[in-house]
Amino acid sequence: MTVLTILLYVAIATACGFVAERFTPGVIPGGIVTSAIVGILGAWVGSILFGTFGLQIAGVSLVPCILGSAILVCLLSLFSRAFKLRGTN
Repeated sequence: MTVLTILLYVAIATACGFVAERFTPGVIPGGIVTSAIVGILGAWVGSILFGTFGLQIAGVSLVPCILGSAILVCLLSLFSRAFKLRGTN
C-alpha cells in the first residue's frame, strides 16, 4: 500500500460518510472529521455486513461503505440524543 492509496481510501471513505450523513435522519456532531471517521469505520462495517459489490474506487466498495456509514450515523445520532437527554435531567 502506498501513501497515495491510503489518501484515496480516506478521501473516498470520507465522501461516503458525508453522503450517508445526508441520507439518514440523524445528525452527528464533528463536521468533516467525524464524517471521515464514520466513513472509514462504515467501509469496514459495510464490507463485513454486505460484502463487496458495486462500484469500487481505491479499494472502497461504494454501496456497502455508504450503507455501513448510514448505520453508524444512525447509531451515533441515537447515542448523542440519549446523552443530551440524560444531561438535561
